[in-house]
Amino acid sequence: MVNKSVDILFPGQCLVCGQTGTRELDICIACQESLPRNDPCCSRCALPLTSLKADGVVCGDCARQPPAFERIIAPWRYEAPLDRLMQDLKFRHRLPVGRLLGELLASQIPSGPLPSLLLPVPQHPRQLHNRGFNHSSEITLALSRSTGIPWSPWLLKKIRRTNSQHDLSRQERLKNLKGAFSFDNSSRHRHVAVIDDIVTTGATAREITCTLKHSGVRQVEFWAIARTPIQR
Repeated sequence: MVNKSVDILFPGQCLVCGQTGTRELDICIACQESLPRNDPCCSRCALPLTSLKADGVVCGDCARQPPAFERIIAPWRYEAPLDRLMQDLKFRHRLPVGRLLGELLASQIPSGPLPSLLLPVPQHPRQLHNRGFNHSSEITLALSRSTGIPWSPWLLKKIRRTNSQHDLSRQERLKNLKGAFSFDNSSRHRHVAVIDDIVTTGATAREITCTLKHSGVRQVEFWAIARTPIQR
């Protein structure tokens, strides 16, 4: 009762436009409706498709060489206003954005068997020390609270420093990430979801999937906020 009264008296502020948000989320209805939907997209890697196709279609790359992960869920495209929100979280330490993104992502998870564990894409310890926080962990924490799925920030680790992925081609990204991760699966998880903010080429998803499946995980999903429009 007290929480409901607080929500009515002090509604959230929209983190996009600054106006009053909804009672449940720090985003107004207009801005939430303006988020760029990733539809249509590849049902396997969530790559945005340029023409309207039937549900369940896969892109050419996934048809030729199916990835080891079961699927990527990325409800939106990396365009305005999401691009600015993500930059605010990652580079300006605007942590409430992480909570908003996690709650938005929770509302988009399809029905069906859920994973037993959520894992944020990890940072190397030196990068984590320099930045002070892991933006993927902020999203995962909110997602876990909204879905009730347990999460761990420590089981999946980045054990090797890598170069920035920003200016690398797809093949260079795959080579750059080779052997960069480790996973402690002493609890014998069989179905997990890995959480990130953006999927670009899918190189991180592929390398982490390799690590997880070598440790005994059978089903690996990647849940991200957004997908970039082209796969370099």
